[in-house]
Amino acid sequence: MLEQKYIGGDTAVKIASSVEQAVTAAKARAGDLLPPVRSVAAALAVSPATVAAAWRLLRDRGIVMADGRRGTRIRPASPVAPPPAPPPPPRARHLAEGNPDPALLPDLGAFARRLKIAQRLYGGALNDPGLLAIAARHFDADRVPSEHLAVTSGALDGVERVLREHLRPGDRVIVEDPCFTGIADLLASLALVPVPVAIDDEGFVPPRLAAALKRNAAAIVVTPRAQNPTGAAMTTRRARAIRTLLQHRPAVLLVEDDHAGVVAGAAYETLVSPTTAHWAVIRSVSKSLGPDLRVALVAGDETTIARVEGRQTLGIRWVSHVLQKLVAAMLRDRAVARLLDRAARVYAERRDDALAALRVQGIAAHGASGLNLWIPVADEIGVVQALLQRGWAVQAGSRYRLATPPAIRVTTAALGAGDARRFAADLAAAVAPRRRVSTSGA
Repeated sequence: MLEQKYIGGDTAVKIASSVEQAVTAAKARAGDLLPPVRSVAAALAVSPATVAAAWRLLRDRGIVMADGRRGTRIRPASPVAPPPAPPPPPRARHLAEGNPDPALLPDLGAFARRLKIAQRLYGGALNDPGLLAIAARHFDADRVPSEHLAVTSGALDGVERVLREHLRPGDRVIVEDPCFTGIADLLASLALVPVPVAIDDEGFVPPRLAAALKRNAAAIVVTPRAQNPTGAAMTTRRARAIRTLLQHRPAVLLVEDDHAGVVAGAAYETLVSPTTAHWAVIRSVSKSLGPDLRVALVAGDETTIARVEGRQTLGIRWVSHVLQKLVAAMLRDRAVARLLDRAARVYAERRDDALAALRVQGIAAHGASGLNLWIPVADEIGVVQALLQRGWAVQAGSRYRLATPPAIRVTTAALGAGDARRFAADLAAAVAPRRRVSTSGA
């Protein structure tokens, strides 16, 4: 529990600020309970209503979360969270970060040296016409309407901008469970209420989604392929079933997060239909061309794109045209196209090799597409620690789960077949039940 000595102030704003400062200074940690409202009110000589208002401010900022009768806790990843934990030991293979294989990314330096870019001044076009033309062709190939396009600073930036322009604090948003941590944290920071819906290897489970749609959801965020963390990929049949459900709820905002793009290893299935009033398909180049480019292409309905671009002009103004032209140059290059095809094949082979190695060990895992595997385990923390002792750094599933059972996430992007077999054997040893040693008398 957060100690009372770190909480101070005589107004709701000051009290909330003191808790925020405690989080920043690592005096409060993820999962810590806030003291009861009445005990804080008595200690500070203020009314309980003032403290309750401070707790609401902290919830609205995404710093704390209500946990029912168990109280209010510091969120695992709040907007003022302290620096991340130190990296694993140098000897450990890092299978926790979700990064693409650098060997399968284009050479940014080579393209930057060849590119001729003029200085751009205020008042020009928001986006590079060449990049928009390429984006339109790619979206059209996946049957995504491309009449209205925008460019954002990565997939999460696109998701945030779309949600901000349509939703208000307290609105309910349907999300996958397990869910990408960035989406869950983003909803909390916007004071939006996640409605978790179970998924299988083909995406949302239709009966579960149907039930969630009846709970007055204002939006749905879906990852049609390379779902993070499970690797789920929507099939044509599943997409058709979900589109049918959404057609009965045309006012629900639809946001598709295609963060892996062409290297996902699965065809794109969109949920956008003529009855969808407001929607956005956000396609990042982070996994295919490089995370540091911070460029995502957004297709959407006219109102959504107009709102996103209007808000951009008030803030960042535009995504750097240096980056936009660099991305356009790479997407036009035939050698890059061949590299992306190869990357998709290699990632699929490495993922399949890891799944096969796990099956040999009798371990069930999920990974229909993308760069990650989702492996159910009984004891997340115990398995993570046991694997670290054997030289493997993996991600505990607790950061992704909302209502689903424990698991670990393993990134296979740079995992060769031999390493996959060694990892599977080490994981089998980590999850094996301890054998009871008998000591019968002689």
